[in-house]
Amino acid sequence: MKKYLPFFISLCVTVLSAQKMKIIEGDFDFLKGQKEINVEFVYDNVKLLKDNLTNDEYVKNHAAKLEEDTRGKGKSWEKSWYASRELIYAPKFLELMNRYFHKDHGIYFDQGLADAKYTLIVDTVWVYPGWDAGVMKQPAKVSTVLRFVETANKGRVLAEVNSKHAPGNQWGSSFNNEDRIGEGYAKTGKSFAKLILKKAF
Repeated sequence: MKKYLPFFISLCVTVLSAQKMKIIEGDFDFLKGQKEINVEFVYDNVKLLKDNLTNDEYVKNHAAKLEEDTRGKGKSWEKSWYASRELIYAPKFLELMNRYFHKDHGIYFDQGLADAKYTLIVDTVWVYPGWDAGVMKQPAKVSTVLRFVETANKGRVLAEVNSKHAPGNQWGSSFNNEDRIGEGYAKTGKSFAKLILKKAF
């Protein structure tokens, strides 16, 4: 029985970290007939861990801890922490959105599409990096507010969805926090795409 204990603990952790999506306002009918949707990723109000640290507090604390272990490691991690937003998080989310929309519905989601009529704002509000100790691990969790607005008038919200605790798990081991968090963005994109398809298509 003891040899199965880590499996059962891992299973319970996965169940407890299940993602929740809730439509706050609006619908998705405006997406029909669109060819491109601009996407913006916002991290201005993100909090981290159960203590709800600000991004600056988290980066300062984590970098200092790494620097104590190995000089220079904290500075290196800090660079990768910010770079991951463009190199991991955004691509993971966009990949899943386009997998469900581009081929079957002809809608392409990407950053920098200034001429698109509508913009999807992915506002990250809470992140838990998770951990991996080999035999036992806990997935990352990513909470976002997903808001469709008019590109020319971003004060006009057409639809808003709260996504809470999207799990970032990977098969095998992943000792990199940013990789696990990236999987949380992938899960967010997948679940959000399925929600839209269910409601509007």
